[in-house]
Amino acid sequence: MRTLILAASAAAVALGATAARAQMPAPADIVKAWDKNGDGVVSKDEWVAAGRPAERFDLVDTNKDGKITVEELTAAMARMRQGGGAPASPPAAPPAPPANGPGASSSPHG
Repeated sequence: MRTLILAASAAAVALGATAARAQMPAPADIVKAWDKNGDGVVSKDEWVAAGRPAERFDLVDTNKDGKITVEELTAAMARMRQGGGAPASPPAAPPAPPANGPGASSSPHG
């Protein structure tokens, strides 16, 4: 019974993700909706006016010309679907281990 419930849950999650993707508008439709001056691209001002975070504009504008084209938005959406999202930043350095120098206690109670 537990296996059946787990399988049903996994199927529901998979179907939900597929349905969400199917409801996402096409990149061309998004650009058309956000392109308020009708030049066929989205400027940073138009991006922000559409409610998008300003810092994400530069991640989508891959050729750094200050405009997002349908092609750039299509590529960015594909990266997001594949789990790539934004370019990865280098991982943070792990924390330094505690010092075991003079005066340090080896007892867990200090």
